Amino acid sequence: TWRAAMGGLHAASAAGLHAQPTGTLCVTAPVLFGSLHIRPIITAYLDAYPRVNVRAIFVDRNVNLIEEGIDVALRIGALPDSELQAVAVGTVRRIVCASPAYLKKHGTPSQPSDLVDHQIVVASSSSQLLEWRFGKKTTVSVTPRVTCNLNDVAINMAIEGFGVTRVLSYQVTEAIERGRLKAILTDFEPEPIPVHLLHTGGRGPSAKVRSFIDFAVEKLRASPAIHGGATTRPARRA
Repeated sequence: TWRAAMGGLHAASAAGLHAQPTGTLCVTAPVLFGSLHIRPIITAYLDAYPRVNVRAIFVDRNVNLIEEGIDVALRIGALPDSELQAVAVGTVRRIVCASPAYLKKHGTPSQPSDLVDHQIVVASSSSQLLEWRFGKKTTVSVTPRVTCNLNDVAINMAIEGFGVTRVLSYQVTEAIERGRLKAILTDFEPEPIPVHLLHTGGRGPSAKVRSFIDFAVEKLRASPAIHGGATTRPARRA
């Protein structure tokens, strides 16, 4: 069962109002999300809480919080049933993008099937990512000119005008805002993907976990890269 976290956090905050966060806090997130969005939260948190140290583990896999001693994890995607606490912080989108220079030279796809005529850069070796889904009914098989194992490499190749790539919106927010990339086929985007913070503290998390969750939730929900304003996910039974 996923349990609603913020109510428990606020209750715990009231009970332990004067508890001073101390010790080492272990935080995990996907590599690029961690680098872009969790890293600055960690440094700001450490400035605010001088008696806490942080161990950050940024990896593109779902870390087992209990087995690997993780206090807080950021997860992108649907959550399986678990006894962990989950706090919704917003959503991200899966978007197709290319540089304005590339689109000027090769034309802008007006529908997903047009992608077969474009140079594609795929940021994974997974065969599943060669089937790009748009909504519930449309799937396009892409044949990449380049397949690489790093999202930022694919993004930089798109910025440089080599081709079209598909990434999560948070990864290219700045590039789009600065006009280095343009989102295309936006009318065909699939449903937004939820983003949560998870922790293992139950209804009585430690002061360091409670304070970091409160701090990070506020920052993430205010970020233009994550469409925040989401409420805590309610508990549900398996």
